[in-house]
Amino acid sequence: MQKWSLRRTVRRRSFRRTAWFAGGLVLAILLWNNGIHNIGSINAQSEGGCQQPPARSTPDMPDVPEVDRSALPDPTAITGQTTAYTQAGEIPPVSDTAAHEANLPVTVKSNDGPAQTVKKTDRILAMNQNGGIAAAVVGLGLGCNLVGRDIATDFSQLVPGAEQLPLITQGGHEINAEAVLALSPDVILTDTTIGPYDAQLQLRNAGIPVIFISSSYSEGVRSAGPQVREVAEALGVPELGDKLAERTVREINDTQKAVAKLAPEDPADRPRTVFLYLRGNIYYWFGVGSGADSLIQSVSARDVAAEVGFEGMSPTNSEALIKAAPDVIIVMTLGLASVGGIDKALELPGIKQTPAGKNRRLVDMSDYEVMSFGPRSAQVLAALGTAIYAPELAYHPDHPPKSIEKRLKEINEELEEDEA
Repeated sequence: MQKWSLRRTVRRRSFRRTAWFAGGLVLAILLWNNGIHNIGSINAQSEGGCQQPPARSTPDMPDVPEVDRSALPDPTAITGQTTAYTQAGEIPPVSDTAAHEANLPVTVKSNDGPAQTVKKTDRILAMNQNGGIAAAVVGLGLGCNLVGRDIATDFSQLVPGAEQLPLITQGGHEINAEAVLALSPDVILTDTTIGPYDAQLQLRNAGIPVIFISSSYSEGVRSAGPQVREVAEALGVPELGDKLAERTVREINDTQKAVAKLAPEDPADRPRTVFLYLRGNIYYWFGVGSGADSLIQSVSARDVAAEVGFEGMSPTNSEALIKAAPDVIIVMTLGLASVGGIDKALELPGIKQTPAGKNRRLVDMSDYEVMSFGPRSAQVLAALGTAIYAPELAYHPDHPPKSIEKRLKEINEELEEDEA
């Protein structure tokens, strides 16, 4: 009897041990699948107070006025300057669990040649001239892993409620390598629009994977999807890249259709438009392959550069501009400020002799937004299209974005010093 009792006790203990082991194994598997291996990075994000907006896979459409084109004025006869402002800086992610979905380590070929291996994405630094790479990181759902920003990225706007990130560029688009190293990034995503290249190589030589993303300017708006996918691949989340690229392209396509309803139905009646890059007492014409051509075409305006076969980005002369006879001239806000505002811009050779100059018809937009190709492109097209066709209905905030407002103040102070 005692022997039988002992056997039953041993069996019960053995069963309990097996049950505890099996239950523990199941729990471990569930926790792993749900991202316990990334829990360190989650805690770091929580402590920083960063919380991205809820995820969404459907398009997040910008506001475009719904008005009959017959009720709008002739866009070639509109007078006065208009500043195009985007209404929403927030980029909703396509996933709430991107950090858990990352398949790391991942090895990718940087656009400048070398293969780079990314082992962690807890601390990401995304930097380029227009902020498009950082915008893609936010859209993928890894925004709270960003540790620094370029001059074009307003992180507190991309992720409302989050604290602003440290600036790692100086003098606009020059990388401060010491500031970058102090942030201890796990990976750096960049492109050739920012530099110097030696600084980027210095960071790579310090043991940080530095991945160059293909520059998006030549393809313009059409590059938004491919750029998003490149960023996603580098961070080990290619499936999320597909989702964000598809959502971004749908937003762009639908916004193009909405803006087209504001434009005259007959292409011949649409405003002849050029994009000028103003700096000091000179200006560059942005033509075919500059990215500006895709912007103009995406808002259903007549792209004069394409009509006359002007390619690339180069200085132009007054004769060429007068012959182009633009009805609308698109410029960057800071560029316009650098020449002293619209009155001074009209004094530049040839501008005053164009239909746009005679009507003071300059449309300016933030340097940090207008050529930003990626998740923010639909917002840019909506703002630009409205400013061209329905300026009275355009969005006008109480204050410009902080980054622009700060730089405008600095430019005005510099001009005042020069005059003194």
